[in-house]
Amino acid sequence: MQHINLSYSWTPHQAQAEPRDQTSPLRNPLMDMLQAVRATGSIAGAARVLQLSYRHVWGELKRWEQVLAQPLIVWEKGQAARLTEFADKLLWAERQAQARLAPQISALQAELEKTFAVAFDPASHLLTVYASHDDALVKLREHSARQSLHLDMRFCGSVDAIRALNEGRCVLAGFHAPSQPDAHSLVARTYKPLLKTGLHKLIGFASRQQGLMVAKGNPKQLKSLHDLTRAGVRFVNRSPGTGTRLLLDQWLKQASIASGSLMGYGQEEPSHAAVAACIGSGQADAGLGIESAAALQGLDFVPLATEDYWLVGLKSAVNSPAVQLLMETLQSSGWATQMNALAGYTISPASGQIQSLKQRLPWWAHRTHKPSP
Repeated sequence: MQHINLSYSWTPHQAQAEPRDQTSPLRNPLMDMLQAVRATGSIAGAARVLQLSYRHVWGELKRWEQVLAQPLIVWEKGQAARLTEFADKLLWAERQAQARLAPQISALQAELEKTFAVAFDPASHLLTVYASHDDALVKLREHSARQSLHLDMRFCGSVDAIRALNEGRCVLAGFHAPSQPDAHSLVARTYKPLLKTGLHKLIGFASRQQGLMVAKGNPKQLKSLHDLTRAGVRFVNRSPGTGTRLLLDQWLKQASIASGSLMGYGQEEPSHAAVAACIGSGQADAGLGIESAAALQGLDFVPLATEDYWLVGLKSAVNSPAVQLLMETLQSSGWATQMNALAGYTISPASGQIQSLKQRLPWWAHRTHKPSP
C-alpha cells in the first residue's frame, strides 16, 4: 500500500491557469512529467511543455524510477520516448482518482482559498486569546468572526491563561473572580502576583452565575456546600488552576469543610460542559459550574454566587486595531442581544471598556502598615 501526501501552493491572482488546472486543482509533478512525455514523445518536448530544463526532467524521471523501483520510460536510442506499462497504470490510477474525487477536491480548494483570504484581507484582524472556559466566549468567537475579527481561542484554567499572557503567548487572557472580591481570599492571593497595576489593563466582559449543577428535579435536594458532604452524594470537580476550582477551595475553607469530606473531590473534568455531561450521564450528583452549561444538559442549577468574567491584556496592546475592534464589538447592540439570550449571564455595564485594576479588583489596596517610629 502506497502512502499519499497532499500539499497545496499559492499562485498570484494574475497567473494564468495551465490546461491541467482546469480539470483538477490537485497537482503532482511526476504525473505532469509522465503526461508531457506521452503527449510529446520525448524528454526534450516534455521539458518545453513544462517550462523546465531537459536536465531537470531527465534527472527527476531517473530519481523516481529509483524511488519506485520500477521503470517509467522506455529508453531506446533513436526512438520516441514511451511510457512503460507501470507508468501507464500510474496515469490511469490518477485519472480514476481525480474523476471520483473531483467535486471534493474542488470544494477543498475553494475552502482553502476562502480561509486564506482572511490572511490577505487588510480589513480582517486576528486576536489570540487564552481563557478560562466560558460559553459566552464561544458565542463571542462566532459573533466577532462576522465582524472580520477572528479569535484564536485556547481554553485553559484562569491561572494558566494569565501566565500565557505574561509569557507572550497571547494578547488577551480571560479569567473570572467574585463580584465582591475578598482581598485576603485564596482567589486574591492566587491572582495578585500575576496581575500588575502598571502593566495590565482590565476589559469588562460579563457577569455570570456560579452554582451547583444537579440532576433534573434535584432529587437529592442539594442546596449548599454542606449538602455535598452527605453520605452517598457524588461530586465531580474542576482541574487545579481553574477559576472554578479556586472558588470551590476558597468556599470550602470559609465554611470549614475538609475537601476530603466530598466524595469525588479528586474526580476532575476540564470544563463546565464536561462536568455537566458527567452529571447528566449519572456518573455524579453535583458539580460546581455555570448555569448555561447546566441548561444545555437539561440539568437543574442552584445559584451560589455572582462573579465577573474579565479579559485582561498588557497595557501596550490595548490600543492595537484587533483589541479596539473587540472592544467595539463588546459594546454593540448585536452582541448584547446574544448575551441576554444566554442562561445565567448578564452583560456588564463595563463590557468592552477598560477598567481600573485597583477599583474592580481591590487586592492591591490592602497593605501591611508599617509601625510608627
